[in-house]
Amino acid sequence: MKSKTVFCCSECGYESPKWMGKCPHCGTWNSFAEFTPVEPEKQPARPSLKRSDTQPERITEIDIHDEERLSTGMEELDRVLGGGAVLGSFVLVGGEPGVGKSTLLLQICGSMSREHTVLYVSGEESARQLKLRANRLGVNEPNLYMYAQTRVEDIVEAIDKISPELVIIDSIQTVFCGNVDSAPGSVGQIRESAQTLMRCAKERGVTIFLVGHVTKEGTLAGPKMLEHMVDCVVYFEGERHLSYRILRAVKNRYGSTDEIGVFEMRDSGLCQVPNPSEALLSGRPRGSSGSCISCIMEGSRPILAEIQSIVTTATFSAPRRMVVGFDYNRAMLLMAVLEKRAGLMLSGCDSYMNVTGGLRIAEPAADLPAILSIASGMRDRAIDEELVCFGEVGLTGELRAVNSAQQRINEIRRIGFKKCMLPFASAKGIVVPDGLELYPVRTVAEAIELCLAR
Repeated sequence: MKSKTVFCCSECGYESPKWMGKCPHCGTWNSFAEFTPVEPEKQPARPSLKRSDTQPERITEIDIHDEERLSTGMEELDRVLGGGAVLGSFVLVGGEPGVGKSTLLLQICGSMSREHTVLYVSGEESARQLKLRANRLGVNEPNLYMYAQTRVEDIVEAIDKISPELVIIDSIQTVFCGNVDSAPGSVGQIRESAQTLMRCAKERGVTIFLVGHVTKEGTLAGPKMLEHMVDCVVYFEGERHLSYRILRAVKNRYGSTDEIGVFEMRDSGLCQVPNPSEALLSGRPRGSSGSCISCIMEGSRPILAEIQSIVTTATFSAPRRMVVGFDYNRAMLLMAVLEKRAGLMLSGCDSYMNVTGGLRIAEPAADLPAILSIASGMRDRAIDEELVCFGEVGLTGELRAVNSAQQRINEIRRIGFKKCMLPFASAKGIVVPDGLELYPVRTVAEAIELCLAR
């Protein structure tokens, strides 16, 4: 008897009995992949949950104080997870190949295996390769088990045998279920493997970290439904040729998604960066035009970052625009505001903007430093080295208030800067630290005149 096959969208999980060029649910083109669904009679028996776990409970009687968390041994990662990994949680760690996901997780295994039993499952490396990499990172604990396996049924059997508190699956694209007739990495395999591992995590109370590779488009390889199944999705960002890496949560059922963790890649592995402002400002040029310091908020943490810009005469009729670490459309909007409200004619100039250190800024508070860096590059005049600024820019050229102004000002003074430019509305009720001068401004033209006038 011929097995039944269906087609599934790799972005949203929509199923169709035939192939379609465009998904009717999410509108994605060429996203359908063929797979064979698991027949009910071939599915392995699933252990049922206890009766007490399936009974409805009054919301007033639910106890939330028994949530047990495991410290990963890295404060930066614990901050992103909301205070540590919750026992029985299902966490997905995404990132581009080579960014350091396996290095980070192996270092976590080394820290947690001192007090807990940890199982590291690799479908990409042999046990010998894992041992060599662990020796390089200084990881050698008796409670750490290495297992080179790709079959989900064997992985679950190993979990039942060892009873670890933490399991690492590296990576979800390499594992497969024996009862699914498709290649590892396909839609059906990833979905069924993730469901099996999720049931294992919830029923046995074991914390499982999945590694997922990111495609060229910046999304997790495999079905988008994988993000909906897990409890927490963490992205590891950074360029290969840059030493700094940023860990960011985009989904977290047990904490905030605004926190970030900063790491530095060294020969001995990843090192935590407890003070990212000083690290991002290291090597800053002195007396150079086109450079401005911004203070942005990443969760509850204020971070100082440098925005650099170069403005040159256009060689061709169509000027070039290039932006790195900043939203491109937002940068074009700010350049239009500069032309209309400040009289800087950028239409005949090539403009380039970069955020140093590999940081990606999406907060509106970076509008003012971005505009000042462009104006500084246009006029070829350096901004005061002791000045840090923040503020949102409106289309009429006004500066709007931003949140957490007091925290930003305290961080600016702690790092050692002596001047701060901010929107006039944000300066109300601010307690100014000793040694710091505030410059409240109302418009973009006023800010440019104050910074670049001689």
